[in-house]
Amino acid sequence: MARSRTDNPNIAVLLPCYNEAATIGPVVRGFRATLPEAAIHVYDNNSTDGTALQAMLAGAQVVRERRQGKGHVVRRMFADIDADIYIIADGDGTYAPGDAEELVRTLLTERADMVVGTRRGVHADAGRQGHALGNRLFNLLYRTIFGPDFTDIFSGYRAFSRRFVKSFPAVSGGFEIETEMSVHASRLKLPVSELELDYGRRPEGSHSKLSTFRDGGKILWMFAMLMKETRPFAFFSTISATFMLASLGFMAPVLAEYFATGLVSRMPTWVLSMALMMISFMLFTAGVILDSVARARAEQLRIHYMSLETPSAVKAPLSQTAPVSRARPGKADAA
Repeated sequence: MARSRTDNPNIAVLLPCYNEAATIGPVVRGFRATLPEAAIHVYDNNSTDGTALQAMLAGAQVVRERRQGKGHVVRRMFADIDADIYIIADGDGTYAPGDAEELVRTLLTERADMVVGTRRGVHADAGRQGHALGNRLFNLLYRTIFGPDFTDIFSGYRAFSRRFVKSFPAVSGGFEIETEMSVHASRLKLPVSELELDYGRRPEGSHSKLSTFRDGGKILWMFAMLMKETRPFAFFSTISATFMLASLGFMAPVLAEYFATGLVSRMPTWVLSMALMMISFMLFTAGVILDSVARARAEQLRIHYMSLETPSAVKAPLSQTAPVSRARPGKADAA
């Protein structure tokens, strides 16, 4: 008989990489030293500087993902790899591999589905002031729209349960994937935790792939799309209110003239105001209907999430939780 996945949880370390030859070797070796029996998976996203070779020499299993963008890489990783506990980090050396054991321990002891390694000192070391300012603004926007579950939605250092990974319908193509992960957890009200960790600086020769304005625009667009999908009533009500205010603005002088003289001399303005009013009503109605649809979809996702098996180390009472076991994920062992 195959070994049950509920005996000892398997751990997989996932490292999406693009042109990280200068750092990927030490990162892989660091995770191998911290989690000796975990499988280290490096997914190379069309690197041109020998990243894949350095990862293989360091002992990682390397796969190439041709679709450019971190979101495509993470979606492929989550689909390909079967494990009980997943750790995802960047290959640029800014996250300490030595913190992985604490992430796993927190995931198990708090029985969480996702633990986020929040970045201590990220505002000081973001490299460019635009990145630091954008990080603050987007985190504030997230808490306003989706709730106060997270303080650092862009952290790339996270630990996941199998239930999270296999119920996560990733659709993002780029750096917006961390935002989508956070929204997925908030939407299904999954148990999550945060762990403050040191955030390192890139070594010489390694450069950030983030573009302040291009990637910031993509993330803002993802915020809008996720709000439309998960909170359609709030999304469409906001747009409806905008059209309503515009309608009342055009309508007010026409009504004032009518009550003063009994005449409507600006008929086109009146027609425009009524058209805007009708659009406002239709958007509000769409929000009400789509809110019911979104609730039904969330219920289906929740049922699917609940149907997935969880390692016994996570299900056991805290007093019975055993030390972290680091068996290599892969095919089940033969009896």
